[in-house]
Amino acid sequence: MILNYACIIIAIFVEILKKMQTKLTQLLNINYPIIQAPMFLVSNTAMVIEAMHSGIAGCIPALNYRTLDALKKAIHELKKAKVAGGSFGFNLIVNKSNIKYKEQLRVLCEEGCDFIITSLGSPEETIKQAHQVGIKVFCDVVDLKFAQKVEALGADAIIAVNNEAGGHRGNVSPEVLIKELVSHCNIPIISAGGVGCKADVDKMLGFGAAGVSVGSPFIASTEANVTNEYKQACVDYGAKDIVMTERISGTPCTVINTPYVQKIGTKQTWLEAILNKNKKLKKWVKMIRFSIGMRATEKAATQATYKTVWVAGPSIEFTKDIQPVKAIVKRLTH
Repeated sequence: MILNYACIIIAIFVEILKKMQTKLTQLLNINYPIIQAPMFLVSNTAMVIEAMHSGIAGCIPALNYRTLDALKKAIHELKKAKVAGGSFGFNLIVNKSNIKYKEQLRVLCEEGCDFIITSLGSPEETIKQAHQVGIKVFCDVVDLKFAQKVEALGADAIIAVNNEAGGHRGNVSPEVLIKELVSHCNIPIISAGGVGCKADVDKMLGFGAAGVSVGSPFIASTEANVTNEYKQACVDYGAKDIVMTERISGTPCTVINTPYVQKIGTKQTWLEAILNKNKKLKKWVKMIRFSIGMRATEKAATQATYKTVWVAGPSIEFTKDIQPVKAIVKRLTH
């Protein structure tokens, strides 16, 4: 009788594990179908190491490193700390605005990593070079048109950025976007946005996603190098406090609706609106706005200031305390 009960319990446990095994876990050799999303100014090696030790993948924006030597040092640290059941990667901005792109790609290919996530541009060159050295490439998309383009270019998976993502988000709901991409694409779909607990992970997998990319819940981790004020804001505020602003990069971006954000407003100024209608000036206006916005965001994230522009998504709803990465992963998997 005891043996029978033991067999039943083991069978149930095995079945639970099977439910978390997807094309993404196979692709990255991880225990759970979760990528700790790359977050500008927030992500660091300490967070990714803890993510790998917890059985998920971790990713860092290459732009978080000011120099190529710093990027190389981060890669060496992650390779040394890598464990079975964990993978690490880097995010590359692949359009012309990132003048460091080509050199960053060269370093990643020379030093090695498990995967690269591309954003804001054509991933063609990244896919070509990364595949030559065995690095997988996942591409951010917001609709079917671009999903089919990156699949045709040879992407290994698609990051489906939905309208619940933090930062620069898409316009389509997770359910609609995932189901549309799954129906028309033949490579794994990884959902980005709207995941703050295990029920959310299960929901995205139920829609057909092979995994999820999760960012905002990890802002309030003890390993993050942002201010305690930023972390505590992710605890104190919730989904209803997330608003879209055009005052950071010129492109709508989600931030916490702090008193300072309310004071400066979320729309572009009347002068920016006029200049943005001029085709010749539009690019320069956006570049200036991006530069100003990024400096403000960096200052708010790394030092005490009343100018609190904190980027986050609605999934902070489930953030109730500042916790270690391993505890946040447990919340997403158990």
